[in-house]
Amino acid sequence: MAGIGPKLKVSIDLTQAVIVHSSTASGVEAKAVDVLIEEIAKRTGIVWKRFHETAGAGTAPIIVVGIVERLPEGFGSEWPEDMPELQSEGYMLRSDGERERPVVWVAGADARGVLYGVGKLLRALRWGEGFVELTKPLRITTSPYSKLRGHQLGYRPKNNAFDAWTVEQFDQYIRELALFGANSIELLPPRTDDRPSGPLMKMEPLAMMVRLAEVIESYGLDTWIWYPNMGEDYSDPDTIQAELAEREEIFSKLPRITALFIPGSDPGKMEPDPLFAWTEQIAQLLERYHPQAKIWLSPQIMTYHSAEWTEAFCRQVRREPDWLGGVVFGPHVDVPLPELRRLIPERYPIRRYEDITHNFHCQYPVVDWDVAYALTLGRESCNPRPLAQKHIHNVLAQHAVGTICYSEGINDDVNKFIWSDQDWDPRTPVIDTLRDYARLFVDPERADAFAQGLLALERNWVGPLAANADVEVTLRQWQRMEQEAPLGVLNNYRFQMHVLRAYFDAYTKRRLHYEKELEYAAKEALRAAPQTGSLAAVDAAERMLEQARTVPVSADFRQRCNELADELFARIGYQLTVARHFARSQGRGAFIDAIDAPLNDVRWLRVQFARIRQAEEESVRLARIEQVLDRTNPGPGGFYDHLGSSSGFRRVDPGAGWEADPGYLASPRIGHAMHVLSLPEERQIELGGIPLAWIAHANAMLDTPIVIRYDNLDPDARYTFKAVYIGETKGNTPRDCWARLTANEGLTLDEEVPIRAGTVTIRECEVPSEAVRDGKLTLTIVRLRGFKRLNVAEIWLIPESESLTNQKQRMGSP
Repeated sequence: MAGIGPKLKVSIDLTQAVIVHSSTASGVEAKAVDVLIEEIAKRTGIVWKRFHETAGAGTAPIIVVGIVERLPEGFGSEWPEDMPELQSEGYMLRSDGERERPVVWVAGADARGVLYGVGKLLRALRWGEGFVELTKPLRITTSPYSKLRGHQLGYRPKNNAFDAWTVEQFDQYIRELALFGANSIELLPPRTDDRPSGPLMKMEPLAMMVRLAEVIESYGLDTWIWYPNMGEDYSDPDTIQAELAEREEIFSKLPRITALFIPGSDPGKMEPDPLFAWTEQIAQLLERYHPQAKIWLSPQIMTYHSAEWTEAFCRQVRREPDWLGGVVFGPHVDVPLPELRRLIPERYPIRRYEDITHNFHCQYPVVDWDVAYALTLGRESCNPRPLAQKHIHNVLAQHAVGTICYSEGINDDVNKFIWSDQDWDPRTPVIDTLRDYARLFVDPERADAFAQGLLALERNWVGPLAANADVEVTLRQWQRMEQEAPLGVLNNYRFQMHVLRAYFDAYTKRRLHYEKELEYAAKEALRAAPQTGSLAAVDAAERMLEQARTVPVSADFRQRCNELADELFARIGYQLTVARHFARSQGRGAFIDAIDAPLNDVRWLRVQFARIRQAEEESVRLARIEQVLDRTNPGPGGFYDHLGSSSGFRRVDPGAGWEADPGYLASPRIGHAMHVLSLPEERQIELGGIPLAWIAHANAMLDTPIVIRYDNLDPDARYTFKAVYIGETKGNTPRDCWARLTANEGLTLDEEVPIRAGTVTIRECEVPSEAVRDGKLTLTIVRLRGFKRLNVAEIWLIPESESLTNQKQRMGSP
């Protein structure tokens, strides 16, 4: 934690500075000096000279670097007596520009502290070609809040960039993470739930793993290994032998392993008792090569929620095996972190394994994300979320020793540095981190503009896109930076990826308005069917919708996005398309492939047009047109809500809400289901097409209910309730679930709703008159068993006056 003393007013020109460090400096302490000199040289062309004492250093300003106890003679006695005590990995920065010969001190509690102090100094400097200066005096004494601070860097085709990197690029990135306080890097073994190799890889995966471990060791950081259980049957002796042999090869080749993290699932599917028995065998093997290493386990359950599973896991932990280093909280852990801390013996620390890389269908989704973004940017896009990430970090920080974040590439680059800074000191304002990020990685002259631009990109995702006036302003800010920035900034991948987001967001908003207007115009053409004839009306509507493709809007924005995508691939291996850039899939970061995804109901309407044309009689065709126009109409006195929209979700009880429950373990949220668009054609025909409303839905995890409230109902009326349930994606494990619908205080309306994976379920039931006797109605939908996510997209409350038969005809229900 930081202690900041009185401020001085003297800046220091460090262009001709020299470095003074102990002659006994070695290892990471010496590496820190190398890093300082090298990073300044990259940015300015200046190569600072180094000395072990001031003699021979001339009259240039001095930068003293080293461990507090062995600073060069004459430079360790001037620290103030009331200076806060440094803890492990902490550092002190001081500057004195009032001397005849200005001095800057970088003093660490230990070798790592020196490296982190160098990082903070680099983040504070103003630099450019041929000059370096410290514009503000330094009076910082700080030690880390969290013992564990790091990130996972995977080398596999699933990543959206890392598989294209060289050892040198990884080295630079690991260095940059260290400059923001990271003390751990987590690697992946060659075999995971992914292809073993890809077309962009520069090196065989195991060889790269060994080289990366050597790089991590060179910075004095800890090497963690994420190692899932990929075997099919761990009771089979042949499987055990093969799995242990694979691990032994890795353990024997890596220079040092600090810890091994084995997830309970995602991937893997072992029950707790065999999981612990198998892990004990791994621990014996690990101890042979890395005696100090421990194994950490997570109670991740990917497919179903079971209190028995969690209890069995905790029972094994309570046996307190010596090989267990701690427990990991991350995606698919069904127990809230404070509760997990209560269940786990105090001797075992808890590490966070937080998903900072995904936008939806993940641990911490973007709050109430607009479906237009979900359809285009998808699950894994460039996603700076600084304010959200700080909140997620801080609300749970006290329950864990720190974090090694889960990542799938560089799309979450900003989020990584936010987490590192928050793990160091949760009091750090987000804007300070963003300015440091911009000063060090982009351009000190534009640090505030760049930082504010990142905050603006986060605001682009707040609320309904159609009503978000910030999007156009954000683009204009980034365009101005584009116009004024020097070539070095324009070619900087961290600048380019965020400029791309600004263009993409603005393009998506313009398309959203345009395509919605085309849909309105198409429906106007359908409304004229009684005068123009049904077939002519359908033809006119179809031509209107086709203009989204034939007369596109803002084509220059689209072109700029593609140009930037190509430049990012060439510069950093960022894979934003499948065909041009070799991305694993659209869902794995190739969001440029979805840049023109339809943002209106054209998919559904085309199915309806085909149905209309199939009818031989004009009266039937006109009736079907009415069904199209009335799809969501519940009739006079009725109610329709799309629970996946910000307006429809207001009918849902929010529970604890995002502020208290950012992982939504006990609160419903808005979720997204892209897989619905890929339903088999026969099922789409059976369902009458896939409305856009089915892509977004209310989602509840575990046993959290979806509670829906109605007021001002007619107490004398009878109602029918209709709901659209969205099944989960099909996978290798069962993902069906069953739900129950009740009214008010437990009156059962639908005893058991089967919600099949990979499809959509539509149910209707009558609401007893006694349920609305006071003009109010509370409906509760809760998962009974099966897969642990419950999804409800649309609901209707239809009054008796609108008969069920008529309603089915009007809405085109199957």
